[in-house]
Amino acid sequence: MAAKHEELGLSAEQLLEMYQYMLSARMTDERMTLLQRSGKINFTVSCQGQEAAQVGAAFAMDTAIDWLAPYYRDIGLVLRFGHTLTDLMYSVFAREEDPNSGGRQLPGHFGGKKYRTITGSSPVGTQLPHAVGFALAAKMRGEQSVVLTTLGEGATNQGDFHEGCNFAGVHKLPVIFFCENNQYAISVSLKMQLGCENVADRGVAYGFPGVIADGMDVLDVYRVCKEAVTRARAGEGPTLIEAKTYRLKPHTSDDDDMRYRTKEEVEEAKKRDPILVFRTYLAEHGILTPFLEESIKKQIEIGLDEATAAAEQAAFAPPESAERFVYAEQ
Repeated sequence: MAAKHEELGLSAEQLLEMYQYMLSARMTDERMTLLQRSGKINFTVSCQGQEAAQVGAAFAMDTAIDWLAPYYRDIGLVLRFGHTLTDLMYSVFAREEDPNSGGRQLPGHFGGKKYRTITGSSPVGTQLPHAVGFALAAKMRGEQSVVLTTLGEGATNQGDFHEGCNFAGVHKLPVIFFCENNQYAISVSLKMQLGCENVADRGVAYGFPGVIADGMDVLDVYRVCKEAVTRARAGEGPTLIEAKTYRLKPHTSDDDDMRYRTKEEVEEAKKRDPILVFRTYLAEHGILTPFLEESIKKQIEIGLDEATAAAEQAAFAPPESAERFVYAEQ
């Protein structure tokens, strides 16, 4: 019987690349937390627990022709779409060379034309209508592009979600609505957010499939997203994907998550940490050895050290640049 990755057409090299992106996202997040705790940066938004969902989805896309409209937790996704570790550090240090906004936006507000990443904004869910607009443009131009837009489950209760899904469903647009259901909209648990059982149940109301993926299993997410990409490229319209995952850290560095959940709950969730799940799979299939894993970790650590040093030494944007991109310039 073929292994799961073989059934999906993935090679050992591709699996190691997936693992490297997942580990890069985790180690970047950990480094940002240390920097915030030491007072060197002001704010962080953790991706821990959601790396499998992000990387699995990213690997289903063609980063040369597809577009990404991410939400603020998507370190794994934006790394795959071209952001570098240094780019991410410029952002959290709010330096002028931050490719997302020149240091103007909060961390996690990713964007950049060269990364085929649509600039995000702070209001929850506003990236969805933007993604739908990009998908409409792709269809009108006869392009093969598919747009992946991500969101938390809390954003599915916003008007932008419903308007975006409805328009995309009516016009059968090549867009994937990818919900990283991490069980909490800040401090509001899932049972207080939905009248239905699953976010995916909402897809049928807009005339397209709603599909559930195991968000802690990178290969299951890849499988579901690959099927959605195939549908979109064939002109069959959108898919709503709900990747059931778990946020292992507080909502942000300013959040006290112990006010609305217990340590026991978090510790239980850590048993299905997506990094551990995938590491076990790779080891069982003889793809990842302890020596190779240590080598990958060391490479990422060196990259993070270089990125952190570059960002710390980089300049802030000059004060007179504050009005750039606000008022028309001659």
